[in-house]
Amino acid sequence: MANQKETNSYNNQMETFTEALATARQMQQDWLSYGLNFIHVYVDDVDGDWLETWENDEIFANPVLDHIKEFLVSDDIVALRLRHYLGDRSLFDLAVNLEEMWRITPSTDRLATVKNILAIGETDDVEVSDLADSLLKKLTEML
Repeated sequence: MANQKETNSYNNQMETFTEALATARQMQQDWLSYGLNFIHVYVDDVDGDWLETWENDEIFANPVLDHIKEFLVSDDIVALRLRHYLGDRSLFDLAVNLEEMWRITPSTDRLATVKNILAIGETDDVEVSDLADSLLKKLTEML
């Protein structure tokens, strides 16, 4: 019985490989037949702006990013302090960086990461440390 299961597994893998190989050969044949225009067979809306807007859907349809943006423009005391500290720096860029930090960084390293995001020069500045701590507390409450 064990040998039969192994044989079936190999057969399934072989079928999968054969299908992939046939697809690759067909794509190669289409390339030889149509030249660079073969892409129209495989990609919808080739001439559209899909390349320029590749990540826009991911960025603009993100609820975490939306909450962060709403917070940054709110009348919350931390948001006001943050905007004053940032001056002319982009709030959208900050929101994107904070969302990425929230998604990627382990919770134990978030404070240091927020300090680095906020720091204009020296990361040991007391104002930056206090602001980063307050911001991280607000983000934790919100998200």
